[in-house]
Amino acid sequence: MLYALLCSDKHDHLQLRLDTRTVHLDYLNSLGDRLKFAGPFLGDDAKPNGSLVVIEAADLAAAKDIAANDPYAKAGLFASVDIRPWNWAVKNPDNK
Repeated sequence: MLYALLCSDKHDHLQLRLDTRTVHLDYLNSLGDRLKFAGPFLGDDAKPNGSLVVIEAADLAAAKDIAANDPYAKAGLFASVDIRPWNWAVKNPDNK
C-alpha cells in the first residue's frame, strides 16, 4: 500500500529544515524502493515550507513509523503530518 505523508513546517523554522536537510535526505535514501518520491512544498517566497513524501508500507502503523523516524520529524520541524493511503493511478512507472 502506498501512503502520502503531507508534512507542514512550523512557522519560521526554515533554518531547522536547512540544518537537518542532509540527514533527512540520507534517511529517505535509506528507504530504498519503499520511497516512491519526495520533495518540498514551496511558499509564495519559493522557500520550502513542508514536504510531500510517498512511501510503500505494509500498513498505516508502518507508515507512521517511517514518518516518525524522519530526522525532520525528530528535530521538531513539522507542525503537522497527515498520513493518507494513496493510489498512484496515473503515470505510475510500476504499471507499464
